[in-house]
Amino acid sequence: MSIPPRTSSTPPPAASPAAPPGAPSGQSPAPVSGPSSAAPEVMDTDAPAPGLPERARRTAERAWKRAKPVLAVVSPVGWTLLAAVLVSGVLGLWLHLTELNVLALALLVPLVIAAVFVLGRTSYAITLDLQSHRVVVGTRAVGRVEVRNPTEKTILPSRIELSVGSASAQFLVPRLGASAAHEELFAVPTRRRAVLVVGPVRSVRDDPLSLMRRQVTWAKAQELFVHPRTVRLDEAASGFLRDLEGTPSSDLSSSDIAFHALRDYTPGDDRRHVHWRTTARTGKLMVRQFEETRRSHVVVALADRAADFEDEDEFELAVSAAASVSVQTMREEKELTALTTAGRQRTATLRRLLDDYTVLEAQRGRRPLRDLGQACADKAPNASAVVLVVGSLTTPTELNQAATRFPPGVLPIAVRCARGAEVRRSRLGGLELVTLGRIEDLPMAMRTVGR
Repeated sequence: MSIPPRTSSTPPPAASPAAPPGAPSGQSPAPVSGPSSAAPEVMDTDAPAPGLPERARRTAERAWKRAKPVLAVVSPVGWTLLAAVLVSGVLGLWLHLTELNVLALALLVPLVIAAVFVLGRTSYAITLDLQSHRVVVGTRAVGRVEVRNPTEKTILPSRIELSVGSASAQFLVPRLGASAAHEELFAVPTRRRAVLVVGPVRSVRDDPLSLMRRQVTWAKAQELFVHPRTVRLDEAASGFLRDLEGTPSSDLSSSDIAFHALRDYTPGDDRRHVHWRTTARTGKLMVRQFEETRRSHVVVALADRAADFEDEDEFELAVSAAASVSVQTMREEKELTALTTAGRQRTATLRRLLDDYTVLEAQRGRRPLRDLGQACADKAPNASAVVLVVGSLTTPTELNQAATRFPPGVLPIAVRCARGAEVRRSRLGGLELVTLGRIEDLPMAMRTVGR
């Protein structure tokens, strides 16, 4: 009896959607997302991890940062010798030449000995102490370096190097026992106005052939200000400052020394200035009116154009002259405005004033001198005297143009610096012109001003 075949009631599976063009064979296509189902993300496992080049770059930077101090130990001569060792060794093995191999070994011996000299760690406690951070040109800056052994072990002799500007000084440190100390004194000659960087202090270990050199910094650098040379002006030389004190001006004031006239009383006037006799005679209040008296306000303007000076020594003479007048003005407690074509100097304290004069440099531009005269009027309109310091190459026309820009009613003085010239006083229009050849002659030159 034949049994008829059974038919399945299960519906046939739905046809799979066609794979998109370019899909790999044998890979099921991604299901189509319906309105309520989220499509799964397809991850490409073959793509490189994000940020890998950046991590590699940072790793290389860290490795170079660590290797750089080690590579810096070898000097250029040492690198040359090392290259000779490698070339000789490689050629000897390749060409089977025993002589080249022996040469490579012979050249390697000094490198190994040099490495022995610089290996090891040494601990120091080093102190750098300057007696003064500010000195005058021509004097010596004195300081000391103290090297102390902070460990309980003995430290072998070594060498200490102290940098001073572009130069350096070396000190030999003897054998130091536990907690022992060694002190070295040094003096820095100062021939030019400048800001010198003293330090840092380093311990140096190298070999006799200078193939390798290892240095460790122990003390930080310090600044040393070399102030310009100044001279003190005596009473006769600075008399023009006191001659201007108390001179009446054209400005009126309700309270001062110089009486001007009487006027009607207005609300707010000080009743101490009421003139009672005139009030009784006229029947109305009358008060005194005064003229404001001039108070010394000195402007020291340094024309720092390089084209106005024959050489650097003449410019240094001009800086010293300007600084001397400025310092004397501050010592006499007069109001001071110090400026150059490059800017204005600080006058809060003598130290700041001289620090600013220390860093002055001759300007290479050709800015007109009259601009400096205009700056005097803009920054100090109530000045009583203007001292303009110029070089020997400044022309009379430029001086006259600058003087016409000064504030009205001032005493105009020009100090012309010319190295080796005799002291001479002359007049250029309304400008008092003093020629100066040496800074020591400044007091004598200023005695004639205002006479």
